[in-house]
Amino acid sequence: MSNADKDPNKGYIALLGWSLNAIEAIDRFDRRYVVVAPDWAKQYAEDNDIPFMAWNFDRLNERSMELGQTLEEMGVDVAVPLFEETVEWAGAVNAVLLKDPKLMNQAFLFRDKGMMKRRAQLGGIRVGIFEEADDKRDVMKFLKRVNSALLKLDGDPNDPIHLKAFDKAGCLGHRVIRTPEDVDNIPDDEFPCLLESHLDGWEFGVEAFVKDRKIQFLNISEYVKLGYSVFVPASPELEKWRKRVEEEVEKLIEAFDIDFGFLHPEYFVTNDGKMYFGEVAYRPPGFNAFELIERAYGFNAYQAMVLMFDPKATKEEVEKFFPTPVKDAKGHAGTFGVYPRRRVISALEIPEETENDPYFEFHELAPPLENKVTKRNAFGTHWGLVYFFGEDPERMRELLSEQEELDFYV
Repeated sequence: MSNADKDPNKGYIALLGWSLNAIEAIDRFDRRYVVVAPDWAKQYAEDNDIPFMAWNFDRLNERSMELGQTLEEMGVDVAVPLFEETVEWAGAVNAVLLKDPKLMNQAFLFRDKGMMKRRAQLGGIRVGIFEEADDKRDVMKFLKRVNSALLKLDGDPNDPIHLKAFDKAGCLGHRVIRTPEDVDNIPDDEFPCLLESHLDGWEFGVEAFVKDRKIQFLNISEYVKLGYSVFVPASPELEKWRKRVEEEVEKLIEAFDIDFGFLHPEYFVTNDGKMYFGEVAYRPPGFNAFELIERAYGFNAYQAMVLMFDPKATKEEVEKFFPTPVKDAKGHAGTFGVYPRRRVISALEIPEETENDPYFEFHELAPPLENKVTKRNAFGTHWGLVYFFGEDPERMRELLSEQEELDFYV
């Protein structure tokens, strides 16, 4: 649908970043839009009549104001970030479009995990022990300090610590450190970074759609194994924490002064029932959680996100858009991220037990381009997703767990 056919009384949206799933969703929506993405997408956009503006998202610089002013002259109302790397740009642009300088500073909070943890702590949100590291010596000191605090004796195995990049999405740049050898293996270009104590407990993700400082819809995504598999909505055992999760997200809205948008925080529930904040993102989550939400509930989460950002969206429109969490889900939708388990491979081969399972729907795996598999760096990036859908959350959890033992590349 071209912009000329869209409702001129509703917001004009700039999508920052290139995502075909997001573009297709917004193209079907009733709002005018323009995609702001690097030059390499220009030809595809022209060939497919996608409203497009070329912009290279290098480091944020003085040209961010120029982008905001250009979009303002075009009549754009708001910018929506699609990737971690465009969150700061959206903050800078929206500071111009919405005449609200705080949005720029807020975007820095979402991009710097150290600053983010401190702000959460100041807002009375429970976080683990964390520090920033400039080099390997800082990591070694933190590992020793955490284990001394846990009263470990000489010879006891260390409790792990986590090393995370300040500004990368999801599992990228995430390492688990247990030994001095692990510290030696950290490349120098991963510094500076964030260090955290390990929390034993149930880790899960949340997708919260926020408008007028209120949660309009909240989904809990159950991680079966971090970096490998997830399903939505969560199982009844995790959903029983929903009230507490909502309270924690409300604290986050208050602490980070969030009026609108989409939040993807991660939490831990420990064995003694305490809930810890991990981190929060201000863009769609990985593992195609938006696509899973649509499969389970029937509404498009990219359109929902645009609705949250759009200053012209009405209260009635928002209320009408969302179903009732959990109750209105048609089943549980899950994805498994495949990473080759062998060092040398020659072909993509979907395991029979996966393909023949009634919950299996489809996959997005491509045949290998080369035979040698590079060693997985930390959590690394999966090679593609396999999708499942079914009614029983227990069976879904079991099935996603079983995929870890199978070879998709042989």
